Amino acid sequence: MPDLLPPTRWALGGARNTGYGERFADLIAQGEDVVGEGRLADALVGRGARILDAGSGMGRIGGYLHACGHRVTAAEPDATLVAQSRRTYPGLTVVPHEILALTPEALTGAGVPTEYDLVVCVGNVLAFLAEGTEVAVLERLGSLLAPGGRILAGFHLRGGPATARSYPPDEFAADVTAAGLRVDHRFGGYDLRPVDDQYAVWVLARG
Repeated sequence: MPDLLPPTRWALGGARNTGYGERFADLIAQGEDVVGEGRLADALVGRGARILDAGSGMGRIGGYLHACGHRVTAAEPDATLVAQSRRTYPGLTVVPHEILALTPEALTGAGVPTEYDLVVCVGNVLAFLAEGTEVAVLERLGSLLAPGGRILAGFHLRGGPATARSYPPDEFAADVTAAGLRVDHRFGGYDLRPVDDQYAVWVLARG
């Protein structure tokens, strides 16, 4: 049951999260490029793919992928960001759930797929999970993959948000394995730059 889930680091951040959605809205209004993650996600699937944007925030990546013609389900538990997403991207389907609440029953009840060709989990979402739930979250994301499906994930290694955890690459890779997944690729950015110690982009699949 969603009410029994432990609070995420994002939820515990409270007022310190204020301004996140507005900052991206301002960048979009200024014509800034805020969809690098979306371009890589689009390249990983064929046309009209089923994509889950897990931890979709204000909708910038899910909205982009929807505009590319994919069938996108955006999942976001923060009510303020859900409202902003629905205002900004009215064609995007948003379900107000955190990742561990994305059960087949919840997805079916929302009228969205229960299997996805690609799960997108970017923007430090994995560094904002509730303490000790990392493997369970990765297991849940893996359970939502269609045959041949993949997960695109990314988070800061240094210089990330103050309320996010540090998630060392070796620890993340161990959690991936524990969740029954494997690392197919790791990069230093969504432009596929070489691995560095600032940011990590991962492409995962079922082990």
